[in-house]
Amino acid sequence: MGKLYQVADGVWVRQSEWVWTNSIVVRVEGGLVLIDPGIDGSELSRLADDVDQLGLPVVAGFATHPHWDHLLWHPRFGEVPRYATPPAAHLATQARERAKAMAAESASGIPLDLVAHVTPLPADGGRVPGELIEHQAHAVGHAAVLLADRGVLLAGDMLSDVLIPLFDVRQDGQLGAYEAALDRLGEAAGHVDVVVPGHGTVAEGPEVAARLAADRAYVDALRRGEEPVDARLGPHADWLFGPHRSNVEQVGRGR
Repeated sequence: MGKLYQVADGVWVRQSEWVWTNSIVVRVEGGLVLIDPGIDGSELSRLADDVDQLGLPVVAGFATHPHWDHLLWHPRFGEVPRYATPPAAHLATQARERAKAMAAESASGIPLDLVAHVTPLPADGGRVPGELIEHQAHAVGHAAVLLADRGVLLAGDMLSDVLIPLFDVRQDGQLGAYEAALDRLGEAAGHVDVVVPGHGTVAEGPEVAARLAADRAYVDALRRGEEPVDARLGPHADWLFGPHRSNVEQVGRGR
């Protein structure tokens, strides 16, 4: 809800009004990489305005995972390579029409012909900087991006202050997948001062550990068969009740 703002050297964030979604811009040699730009057409256009003011060309895009709200693009960003991990790119291609339909239903003015046109990230990482931390929590081929030299972790749809862990209905074993992912993200978080979630506020300093602790506590409670005590749940966020019950049911089926 506002303009692009800098969170670390060469890393900028712009937040959408739609579920507090964060579009991320990362400076690389010779240009900029856009990560998960969104959400509706007018916001994508304003993001393009902000990017223009940086005075560097967009050289690539990256989708952290194959959900429709992370597979968007705008003509003003240019015809550049748009990447995802190989499993995520494969699923996005298979489900492109569904992603377009969900985008049309959920937001306005999205360039639907550009939804989900991602290709597998090459082994050398292409123009996408940092280290990818790939896992299967939340979505097939989900990847966080660790920019250790800048002290930043781009977490995708993990470590949010507004979203609980959201299990992938396509995949079994999400409880274990989340535990494994949080272990890896926890190790990465030891190298950063800033975490940018896909949705919610940017975490800095002690808040980074607090985000990890909140996600771990939620998952641990489900592992024990208990109802989580989580500030992200409650009357202020009744729209999360359905996904939470789905998580509980998925864990129950796995027992």
